[in-house]
Amino acid sequence: MDNSQLVTSLYKIGAIKFGHFTLKSGQTSSIYVNLRQVISYPELLRAIANLLWEKIRSCRFDSLCGVPYTALPIATCMSLQHSVPMLIRRKEKKDYGTKQKIEGVFKKGEHCLIIEDVVTSGGSIIETAADLEEEGIKITDAAVLIDREQGGKENLNQKKYKMHAALTLSEVLQILSDSNLISEAERVIINQLTAKRTNTGHRLPYSARASYCKNELTKKLFFLMDQKKSNLALSADVTRGQELLDLADQVGPEICVLKTHIDIIEDFTPELTEKLQTLAQKHQFLIFEDRKFADIGHTVKLQYEGGIYHIASWADIINAHSLPGLRMVAGLAEAGLKQKRGLLLLAQMSSANNLLTPEYTEKTVAIAKQFPEFVMGFISQKKLSADPQWIYMTPGVHLTTDGDSLGQQYVTPQEAILDHGSDVIIVGRGIVKAMDPLAAAKQYRTAGWEAYETSLKEIATTSDVVK
Repeated sequence: MDNSQLVTSLYKIGAIKFGHFTLKSGQTSSIYVNLRQVISYPELLRAIANLLWEKIRSCRFDSLCGVPYTALPIATCMSLQHSVPMLIRRKEKKDYGTKQKIEGVFKKGEHCLIIEDVVTSGGSIIETAADLEEEGIKITDAAVLIDREQGGKENLNQKKYKMHAALTLSEVLQILSDSNLISEAERVIINQLTAKRTNTGHRLPYSARASYCKNELTKKLFFLMDQKKSNLALSADVTRGQELLDLADQVGPEICVLKTHIDIIEDFTPELTEKLQTLAQKHQFLIFEDRKFADIGHTVKLQYEGGIYHIASWADIINAHSLPGLRMVAGLAEAGLKQKRGLLLLAQMSSANNLLTPEYTEKTVAIAKQFPEFVMGFISQKKLSADPQWIYMTPGVHLTTDGDSLGQQYVTPQEAILDHGSDVIIVGRGIVKAMDPLAAAKQYRTAGWEAYETSLKEIATTSDVVK
């Protein structure tokens, strides 16, 4: 059972409801997840246990402990399926018999993995961990089915606990929105939440997100954006080398990334990329070659390192379709990591009627998670995960949203940053075809940065379901 099937199954049995609810944390919410229903559906319970096991199978633990009470059946199922000892933490204080808080057989110094169904603030996990640690049991990790993205992960990190979430509430909302199950009233609620950026996860400043990144180039870009106060990438689709250099030199002070299509340059010479690198150093921007690799691992490695373009030698960032699978990314990584480069995976596209389905997008994110040292993030129309290490670049950004005759669909800088949670706006013809490219670049830079600063203020004060 994949994530989409699981979410829709939970909705069908009434475990996911829309309305007006008060959570344990005191926060109000338009969506409520009640996994107590699952105990009456053994196959669904087994599917949840399997999904969580895949998230934590590489963690170190000697036993499992479900947060009482909803997570107890999940932990029990995992214990039985994988022959892992289980502990039970008493929620109420026992004033008779042995008066133990923790039931089960354990030794001091052993590691216990905490299991939880839904996390809002992380308080229940922290309480469970405190009682276990009081008995000398070590806690480092917690497995969670759904992260509501309301600060729980950050609160657990402060306590040195790593949370492994199978799903975020953003993903749950997206799956339901893409389904044909929900009512019009429920769709209105989801759209309202989306309009308030509840699908974008917890917005952290660029500089703060750098500490989460495993790819060094992503860290560099986050800091560069913060220092330069620019989240603008220029898509420089010109066909002559000198035109590309002139444009890069002119708008370089306004951008954080220069995106090239080197194979459309009619008079290409190796000196062109050398000069581009010089301009990148002068104006402090990264070079992104929009090559869109999509072949077997051996072939893409040769395309990346060699040929007439030798892309790995000068492009900080490349991108690729995930269609060929893991080994393609591995092939690119073999070449790129040596040069300290980064890869963006194409998870969504801005062209009308494209074939990148929600399932394709989900699998693309899964591939990225296996190469965190090389994958920087995604080319997408919106933020896809609450994980702060990924960077999101949105193409097709324009101050107007009319589109073009070949299916390009535009979004404004405000829509990309505020409504969809993107990090970098990619602008092409809005700058390249402008009467004054520098003035246009300044306009887009200002619009993008103001939208980013607004998103920080609004998300810091919202009390809705997903912060």
